[in-house]
Amino acid sequence: MEDCTSPISNEKLASMIDHTLLKPDAVQEQIIQLCEEAKKFGFASVCVQPSYCALAKEQLLGTQVAVCTVLGFPLGATLPAVKAYECESVLAAGASEVDMVIEIGWLKSRNYEGVLADIRGVVAAAAGKALVKVILETSLLSEQEKVIGSLLAQEAGADFVKTSTGFAGGGATEADIRLLRRTVGPSFGVKASGGIRTRQDAEAMIRAGATRIGASSSVTIIQGSLRADSSDY
Repeated sequence: MEDCTSPISNEKLASMIDHTLLKPDAVQEQIIQLCEEAKKFGFASVCVQPSYCALAKEQLLGTQVAVCTVLGFPLGATLPAVKAYECESVLAAGASEVDMVIEIGWLKSRNYEGVLADIRGVVAAAAGKALVKVILETSLLSEQEKVIGSLLAQEAGADFVKTSTGFAGGGATEADIRLLRRTVGPSFGVKASGGIRTRQDAEAMIRAGATRIGASSSVTIIQGSLRADSSDY
């Protein structure tokens, strides 16, 4: 976990950001721009839809910027076998980080074995090839469900828990990040995503315990200049 008592440099903050464009109408030119910004500022990754993984990988060759993508997005209701296959496919296309949405209805129905198997399928497909971040969609969950979902992600062998898709009417909150951090302990990844638009937002999430930030307003966060497209996800 990051030392939250010291000032965060631009370089360090950028290295904690997944520079994100998941709009359904995103075009190739926007993905190329996203990659150029990620290279310029040194973001941890670009996070794009699966269909753009190959393009992003091509644009980022020779850099340290990772290609991140999403699975079962944004509802999480895809069958587990499909999520696992989707994971294999995006890895072949160049992804090295995957953010999967849990089957939210199963968690709320207390089908914990189903949720565990769902995550384990992706973890197995990604083994040794990609980080796995588990999106809980915290705005739809009770506090107890957030805790259980986080523990299931840990038990399944994932690398991170993540707050939100940005498509469910809610985003990251400091209270949720603190809860997830208390639940998973100091060494497990916690990604704050949804509604993070300013440096103050990002630093507040890091102080609360986040080790990764998902944002489309990444350039604004780093230098304060507004992007034309500053969506929440």
